[in-house]
Amino acid sequence: MNPISEIFSRARSARLPARSALLASLVAAAFSGSVALAQDRELGSGGEMLDGIAAVVEDGVVLKSELNTRITLVIKNLRAQQEQQPAEQRRPLPPQSVLEKQVLDQLVLREIQLQRAKKAGITVSDDQLNLAMSRVAENNGYTLEELPTLLASQDINYSQYREDSRQDLMIDQLQQRDVVSRINISPRELDLCLAERAANQSSTFDYNISHILISVPGNATPEQIEASRTKIESIYARLEAGEDFARLAVATSQAQTALDGGALGWRKGAQLPTLFADVVVKMQPGEFSKPIQSGAGFQIVKLNEMRGGERTSVQQQHVRHILLKPNQILDSAAVQQKIIGIRERIVAGEDFATLAHAQSDDPGSANDGGDLGWISPGELVPEFEKAIAELPLKTLSEPIRTRYGWHLAEVLERRDHDTTDEVKRDECMRAIRQSKAEEERELWLRRLRDQAYVDIRH
Repeated sequence: MNPISEIFSRARSARLPARSALLASLVAAAFSGSVALAQDRELGSGGEMLDGIAAVVEDGVVLKSELNTRITLVIKNLRAQQEQQPAEQRRPLPPQSVLEKQVLDQLVLREIQLQRAKKAGITVSDDQLNLAMSRVAENNGYTLEELPTLLASQDINYSQYREDSRQDLMIDQLQQRDVVSRINISPRELDLCLAERAANQSSTFDYNISHILISVPGNATPEQIEASRTKIESIYARLEAGEDFARLAVATSQAQTALDGGALGWRKGAQLPTLFADVVVKMQPGEFSKPIQSGAGFQIVKLNEMRGGERTSVQQQHVRHILLKPNQILDSAAVQQKIIGIRERIVAGEDFATLAHAQSDDPGSANDGGDLGWISPGELVPEFEKAIAELPLKTLSEPIRTRYGWHLAEVLERRDHDTTDEVKRDECMRAIRQSKAEEERELWLRRLRDQAYVDIRH
């Protein structure tokens, strides 16, 4: 297959997850941010802030109003979760002081990451934001235009939701750049993964897991390590005595998943964090592990549910395209006219591959006559994939507009395709990277927090 083309969108899904119910995802997205109250304001030498400061973070602040609003949302969410449980399983909410510390820690880390993203020049355009928000809506049978009304029904301000979503996408890009993209995978790791997948049927199952983390600083003293060990053992004893895992995660965990009850969600067997893999596959739903030591600290993992074992096939398309991108000389309208001209030349008999080689702005495919190879669902940006889905074989498309520019496309072949060695290899690469990413992300966040200037005033 050709090198990854610019129209591929292989990065992990944006932090705007599509869920079974759209309103649930909207509320969750509001919880994930700081309700878009400005966190990037600098501390000025003149003027006086009317709002109180909860924390000074580098050259920005977290305001008390932000903290209080966030706490209110968290309590609302936790109470909603409790109401969904049978009466005998409901537990009291953690003390206000515990929630305040957890929430402030999250806001501080969020502010550190946002400042770092801005310094790195990471931005999210309105088009990118609209596309991400549209995916949430479309996956649940709504449109982007309906979001303001749906948000209003949950007392969520639309402009605030957009800003939260934009910041989430910026943080996701930062983590992709500073964490995920820097994870190295050795040939031996890849070979072992392929061999294990062939021998171990657990890789065909999905696991829904949660965890509790008690972190250890990077330069921890033996006394600090022992204190963390004592704390995780105390938590384990409380679990053994019957206390609720999710409630203990909210009250005690120092992971970014704490306020979600420690939930890590569904993972393929091969995509389980390396630290948990050997433990989780031997557990039954509802069981939790003994404390596990890692570079990030001490952790307990719980298996909530498991499913799977089925094999699936996908319909692949063999596609070629020509891409023209707007630039300082040609705007989008001018590029559209240019690609219409190229289309007319192909219809008149000129060779598609020759024109792609000479004209296409996609370096990943131009030298191959625009050939993208066999494409599986989800590998292309949605607007391009939608346009070619109904395109008859060997028929030249009308001009297609995407975030990258204007395209012409042809679908040369279609096939039903079971998992091949190439796909298995790609899946192993993603699985190894994801299994390393969880712990690497926690270590990275801890380093950011340790290196940042933070003055807690709340």
